[in-house]
Order: sequence, then C-alpha cells, then structure tokens
Amino acid sequence: MTETPDCCLESIAKQSFEGFPQNSKYILEIPVFNIENGFPFLEYFLEDSSGRREEGARAGGCLRDIAAVSDAGAAIEKLIAKAQKFSPDILGLRFNIQDKKEISSAVKVLKEQLLEIKLPLMIRGSGNDEIDGELLPELAKNLDRPAIIASANENTYKKILPFTKDRHYVVLKSPIDINLAKELNILSSELGQGLDKIIIDTDIGGLGCGFEYGYSIIEKIKQEASNDKYLNMPLISFACEETLKTKEAKSEDFSKSYGNLKERRILLEITSAAAIRAAGANLIVINLPQTLKTLKGLK
Repeated sequence: MTETPDCCLESIAKQSFEGFPQNSKYILEIPVFNIENGFPFLEYFLEDSSGRREEGARAGGCLRDIAAVSDAGAAIEKLIAKAQKFSPDILGLRFNIQDKKEISSAVKVLKEQLLEIKLPLMIRGSGNDEIDGELLPELAKNLDRPAIIASANENTYKKILPFTKDRHYVVLKSPIDINLAKELNILSSELGQGLDKIIIDTDIGGLGCGFEYGYSIIEKIKQEASNDKYLNMPLISFACEETLKTKEAKSEDFSKSYGNLKERRILLEITSAAAIRAAGANLIVINLPQTLKTLKGLK
C-alpha cells in the first residue's frame, strides 16, 4: 500500500475543512453476498486495469469463477482481487444479505478476506434497517483496521454507533434535507461519535429522478459548512447506484438512438459521478470499473 488506511481516511476527513474538494475520492463497491443475483454487472470486470478486455475462454472462465455459487469464498476472493487491480481510492464491500441468519456467515467472509484487501475499506450493509442494526455492529467488531461503516440512519444509529465511535468512520444517511442531516449529526455526536469521523449522506435520486434536488442539497451543505461545525464534514454520494437503477440503465426496450445498453450504463454512471463531483461530494461510490478509469482522468 502506498498509504495506510488510517492516513487515507484522515485525509478524506480533512478535505471537508477546505470547502469544495479539489479531487474527489472514488470507492469501487462490489457485493460479497448474492453475487449472481445482486450484481448484474459482472461482465464489466472482465477488462483488465489497462482497459483491455479478456476474451474467449479466459473471459468466460473469469465470469464463471466469479459468479460460481458452489464456491462462494473463492468467487468473492476473485472479485476482490479483480476490483483492486483497478486501483480505486477505497474498496467497498456490500454485505447484501437478506436474512439475520446470514450475519454469522457475513462475519466469516469478512475475516477470511481481510488479509487479501490492500486498500482502505468501506463496509456497507444490506439497506434493511432491521438487519443492519445487528449486522454492522458485528462487522465493525471484527475489522482489523479503521474503516468506513455505511450506513446508520435515524432508526439504527443508536445500535451502530457504540461499535464505531472509538475507531471507525460512519456514514450517516438522512432524507434529502439539510436540517435532518444536521440533526442526525448532532444526535450522533452526543452518543460519542466524533465529528471528525462522521460522513454525511443526504441521499439522492438517479439521473432524471430528482437528481437536481439532491445535488442542490449537497451544494447547500458545502456552503453552510464553513460556519457550522455540525455540517463541516465529508459528503459521500451513492448517486451512481441510483442512476443504475433507472429503466434507461436496465432495459433494452429503447430506440437505437439510446445506443448499446452496456455502453449506455457506463455513460450514465460517468455523467452521474461527474455531476456529483461538481456538486462537491468528497466520496463517490461507483459500480463499474470503466467509470473509475474515466473519472481518474479528470483534472
């Protein structure tokens, strides 16, 4: 590693005190559960870090290896290795489990893969409050390094923060409202989570689905931050994920003018990420490695 996880995450936090970030940092997020169902973009990982696509039997073998549910541990290891070759600033692992009974398995997977991870790390839960209130504390307890834990919200922060406040950064997710974001930051700090270890997620829609309103909230927080310690912290955005949920990114049922679906997805994610970078997001979570390559070329 060129930079320890501690140093990298500290540098992210310091960006928030310098107004708009000169350079956003990029998190390439991959699933470590339900790979074959929860991540429909495996084919995008068939390109190597220089952009060359692996063809023929090698490519087919790679895809089968990653998606093979018969050996989940090996599949996850291959996907993590593949993701790290694209050199994101931070590697994101999404524990998209669907039942509390899978929590022990999630912890086992995390412990098995930590030695393979050479990048600063973000751990994200399932998005289900009932599950994440138990899952994220267990994952946080078993990390061997400081990491970003995503996400806590108004329903789960009291359960999660006791396990993050002394070591980890936590993403606090609130509805698209500056006052609600500030209120959650205040409540979290009262529970012991340091303001220097809070990352704001104000939520946002995908392109064409309320994106502009979410964009404006990020701008407003950045403008208010210099005069308000409860807003003066890094912002993270999952706008790319929301964009890839739109019908334009999922369906072939469009005219030829919309172009090839695979290429369209990349362009939609690049557009979303570039816009949210302009709004002032310190951290941008992306799903497609080709997007990462393009964004890193922006100055």
